[in-house]
Amino acid sequence: MKNRSRARGWALQALYAWEQRGAAAEMGMPVLQDLFASLRVSPANRPYAEILVRLVGQNLARIDATIVESLTNWRLERLAVVDRAILRLGTAEMMFVDDVPPRMCIREMVQLAEKYGTADSPRFVNGVLDAVMRRVAPGEAAGA
Repeated sequence: MKNRSRARGWALQALYAWEQRGAAAEMGMPVLQDLFASLRVSPANRPYAEILVRLVGQNLARIDATIVESLTNWRLERLAVVDRAILRLGTAEMMFVDDVPPRMCIREMVQLAEKYGTADSPRFVNGVLDAVMRRVAPGEAAGA
């Protein structure tokens, strides 16, 4: 699990770098490969980071639509880049990774928000991803 936590951090950095390049750049693997080349990323952390970045890249429109449906009084493009990247990462993991319980995913994303976001980021990320969970995993939200 520790490797997956670290992999999520690397995936977040790749998504952040992609946005900083001006989202028109090709999403995903080229950014991640550049990150791996410039930083010392353990081989144990690479596979899951690659999976997450690929999932976001391949499903960006669907992920963003799910986030937008879960936002209250916010527009996706007005969110802080880090918060938007964390929400995309968490939503992708909830929607497309079957072996990660949604509540654990939310907890992991809140930890990333604590580490990389603002003082308000953890609570914001928790609230939005809780709403996402109610949409994509309603049984989990009900405590099933």
